[in-house]
Amino acid sequence: MAPHTQSTANLFPGSATWALPVIGAPMFIASGPELVTAQCCAGVVGTMPSLSIRDAEQLGAALSRIESGLAAHDRAHADRPSAPYGVNLIAHKSNLRLEHDLEVCVRHRVPLIITSMGPSRRIVEQVQAYGGVVFHDVTNLRHARKAMDEGVNGLVAVATGAGGHGGTLSPFALVGEIRRVFSGWIALSGAISNGAQIAAAQAMGADFAYMGTRFLATREAGASDENKAMVLQSAAADIVYTSAFTGVPGNYLRGSIVRAGLDPDHLPEREAGSISYATGTSRPKAWKDLWGAGQGVGLIDDLPSVATLVERLMTEHRAACMRLEPF
Repeated sequence: MAPHTQSTANLFPGSATWALPVIGAPMFIASGPELVTAQCCAGVVGTMPSLSIRDAEQLGAALSRIESGLAAHDRAHADRPSAPYGVNLIAHKSNLRLEHDLEVCVRHRVPLIITSMGPSRRIVEQVQAYGGVVFHDVTNLRHARKAMDEGVNGLVAVATGAGGHGGTLSPFALVGEIRRVFSGWIALSGAISNGAQIAAAQAMGADFAYMGTRFLATREAGASDENKAMVLQSAAADIVYTSAFTGVPGNYLRGSIVRAGLDPDHLPEREAGSISYATGTSRPKAWKDLWGAGQGVGLIDDLPSVATLVERLMTEHRAACMRLEPF
């Protein structure tokens, strides 16, 4: 395998002006046009699940709002243009909206498509045909190899501690194994909450930090006030890893499980085949009360604007890099 020699400029023109090598992870409902626009304007890649837009017919309008917001920002800030945006598509066979949402994304020439629940060469070819790029979520080397075979541009290495459908492997092991066989782009996901951890992700071989939960606790996130408050009140020990709700193991806030009348210490495990997107939702109805979050919640204790958060992350990232310079 050839050494990893690409630069972000090869993948995303204009990336030299980005604030940080960060992709805001797509979070169901919490990630919508407002959060995505704020992230991109602050200089990091903003993404959202297509299914955050509950009415499929409104997806195009939502993408247009993002594009208009970014264009307005760029006209007013020619010296620091916005970062590109992305959309997450659930490629599971039971997602009845997949074809519709893909067609809308292709029509809008969405710069970044992130696929989950199964890589697809058909999606990759359609996106790459207009110059877009495709990343795919993976939790182990076997899944990474499958995505590589489908021709993806990048992989999201979902390590232990990531919010939602997280993996179980150490980020050191996961990124290390993937980098040995893959010279494309790697975004690392898993409990990344500050700028020092962004630098750590880069040091171990990732190109981007993939951050979800930290952006959940921002003013622009579409999560409920109660959800945000629970993130601020929680620590790593308050994250429960279970397959009880979808059949795919994931990380959830213990408080939300208790609030829903369930015992987080005695949850029935479900089979992997039980997950379904047949209703066009990215989560079963119960998930309106069961909130995903990563183990990085213990480092989150405020609710800033996205712009303020990104400025802080930049300061922390620079300080971490300076601490390492003598070595």
